[in-house]
Amino acid sequence: LLAQTVSIAAAADLRFVMDELISDFKKSNPDIKVDVIYGSSGNLYQQIVNQAPFNIFFSADISYPKKLDSLNLAGNKPKLYAIGHLVMWSAILDVSKGVNLLNTPEVGKIAIANPRVAPYGKRAMECLKYYGIDTKVKDKIVEGENVSQAAQFVLTGNAEVGLIALSLASSPEMKSKGKYFLMDENSYSKLEQAYVIIKKSETNKEVLKFTQFIEKEQSRKLFGKYGFKLPNEH
Repeated sequence: LLAQTVSIAAAADLRFVMDELISDFKKSNPDIKVDVIYGSSGNLYQQIVNQAPFNIFFSADISYPKKLDSLNLAGNKPKLYAIGHLVMWSAILDVSKGVNLLNTPEVGKIAIANPRVAPYGKRAMECLKYYGIDTKVKDKIVEGENVSQAAQFVLTGNAEVGLIALSLASSPEMKSKGKYFLMDENSYSKLEQAYVIIKKSETNKEVLKFTQFIEKEQSRKLFGKYGFKLPNEH
């Protein structure tokens, strides 16, 4: 029998938690193959509109699943799975000074995700604006295609500081190499992360198995481990 494949489009901030969720899922469902593509939510959304063959879309911003729903491309109403957080991360500088650090000469480059397609990039710009330093630091900004690439820039030293997802900063690799500072939640609009099953997959048994698995207590705990708030915790 051919293994059934579940194809997932996932926001780049989910890279570590999703890999772990999938390996857990496979323990109880060894016959289901799960493929995941990570990218910025905006780019993945566009691919789905252009009929890329995904079964489930995990977005970092509920607005994209809502758009799919309004285009009649979603098989269910967008479902919140986590609330994300923006952090400032550095391997070399003391980020505990907070946002003022960004405007100092020690910071030559600030890595963020592309704000036009990546929810974390959009929030990073909102945050800089909130503190009134967006114009002062605009020449320092380097954009990654998505938040995972922005995290790579700052991890490899191509930027001194990054405004990235807490879920990436909570990964073992980044934890061991640097420190993060949690940005004030009032400085950016809430990162309500939601998923939808793509219309033509709404009755696919394997797909439903995976989304049911995401709702389980053990999966929710994993999201918590990577610094996400769960939708019902405020």
